[in-house]
Amino acid sequence: MDLVEQLEGVLFYRAAPMKIPALATFFEVSEEQLKETFSALGEKLRGRGIELVVTDTEAVLVTARALAPTIEKLRKDDLKRDIGKAGAETLAIIAYRGPLSRIEIDRIRGVNSTFILRNLLIRGLVERRDNPKDQRSFLYAATPALYTHLGVTKREELPDFKTIMDNLDSYEAEQKESDSDAKENDSDFITQTS
Repeated sequence: MDLVEQLEGVLFYRAAPMKIPALATFFEVSEEQLKETFSALGEKLRGRGIELVVTDTEAVLVTARALAPTIEKLRKDDLKRDIGKAGAETLAIIAYRGPLSRIEIDRIRGVNSTFILRNLLIRGLVERRDNPKDQRSFLYAATPALYTHLGVTKREELPDFKTIMDNLDSYEAEQKESDSDAKENDSDFITQTS
């Protein structure tokens, strides 16, 4: 696969703006070579459903401007649907425990939350922030719109806040202990079989 196709795949996979220096480092090319690749990718995408947007510092794949009416119709349709049990569960985790990474949310829920997070983002109930501990991931936090909808001004006013936080703390401590025990058992098994 050539660099244009690789760049397209990486930007599609990330589905968020990526820093140009980080992309150059990742692909082991100069920023000048990368800018030439941006031009080639932009040309390749012309007239298709996605476009490449490049700023001075970042690059991202976005839906083509010509599709704005179609996407708006789709967004309105998404907003009409109930968020469902999984959405409510994810929203509660973020409201009480956030900001959290998707991996942390998945660990608490026990399932992949990518689709649910997308729906909550579209509705403006959660927001995505840069993760200061890991530039490759984001943190998800409750928005002021969510708190307004719930009739609270801060998360400590959420129903049964202290009890739920204590339960989450206990659950996470049990998970860490379980993970630690599993690693210890794996280590013992490897030692015994060696």
